[in-house]
Amino acid sequence: MEKRLSELEPGEKGVISRVMGDRVTRRRLLDMGLTRGTEILVVRKAPLGDPIEFLLKGYNLSLRKSECESVYILLEEGEKE
Repeated sequence: MEKRLSELEPGEKGVISRVMGDRVTRRRLLDMGLTRGTEILVVRKAPLGDPIEFLLKGYNLSLRKSECESVYILLEEGEKE
């Protein structure tokens, strides 16, 4: 099942399937390590949902909700820690 990164809830994890967006945004996300095949875990969301903290490649990354709209995740059913 594919979802946008912004749709995941804390504790959910998945594997990045694609990164979309304009060239500048896409390049920036790829440079931060959001590459296809990378496993990513949602650590927590701010009270109003922006920003969202993720754990990937051994470091924590916080992104705005608008940036998360460009990243698609493959999520297996029932996959929640």
